[in-house]
Amino acid sequence: MKKVEILSLNVGKPKDMEFGKKSITTGFFKQHIQQAVFLSRTNFTGDGQGDLVHHGGVHKAVCVYPYEHYSHWENTLDRTLSHGAFGENLTIDGMTEEDVCIGDSFLLGEAIVQVSQPRQPCFKLALVYERKELPLLVQDTGFTGFYFRVLREGMVSPTDMLVPLTRQAHAISVAEANRLMHHDKQDLEAVRRLLEVEELSPSWRKTFEKRVAGQDVNTSERISGET
Repeated sequence: MKKVEILSLNVGKPKDMEFGKKSITTGFFKQHIQQAVFLSRTNFTGDGQGDLVHHGGVHKAVCVYPYEHYSHWENTLDRTLSHGAFGENLTIDGMTEEDVCIGDSFLLGEAIVQVSQPRQPCFKLALVYERKELPLLVQDTGFTGFYFRVLREGMVSPTDMLVPLTRQAHAISVAEANRLMHHDKQDLEAVRRLLEVEELSPSWRKTFEKRVAGQDVNTSERISGET
C-alpha cells in the first residue's frame, strides 16, 4: 500500500432540514478547514452527527470518500461538487473501495485509524441533492466510501497523508464487503469469510450473522426515510 493524499479535511455540526412534514437533524454538511484539529475516539473536534443510532460512534468516527468518484457524480447530478460533497470528513485521492480492506490501519497525523466498514448511503443524501434514487445509485455503484475507527487519538492536519501501517490478514476489501451486503446476498461462504475478520464493525457483523441464520434484514427505512 502507498501513502494516500488528503485533499480536504471537513467538519461540521448537525443542522435541521425539512423532510416532508417533519424536521430531521443531519451532520451531512461539512466545511473544509485549514488548521489542525484533534481526532478523538468518536470524531474530529468541531464535527458531529445528527443520528447517533446509525451514524458516528467509535466504529464510524471518521467518514472517508475517494475523490476518484467525484467526476461520476458530477455527471450524474449535472453539477460541480466541492470537497466534502458526500458528507465525508476526509476527501482522499489515491485509494478507493477496491484498494482498502476491512481492518487495514493507517497513520493519520498523530492518530492511528482502522477501516471498520463501508458507508451505507441513506435517504438524507437524496434529500440534500433532491434526487430520490441517489442512495440506491451510490449503493449499486459501490462508490460508497468507508469508515475509520480511531485506535489512537491525536492531532490531524489537512496537509497530513494516510500512511499505511498494517494490512488485515484476510484482506477482504471494502468493495467485496459492499458486494456481499447489497448484491450477492446468497454467497454465504464469502459472508462467513468476512465474519472471520475481527475488525468488521458490530453493526455489519450483526446483519451478516442474521443472514447466515436465514433472517432477512429490511433496509427500506434507510433508503426512503419512511418507517
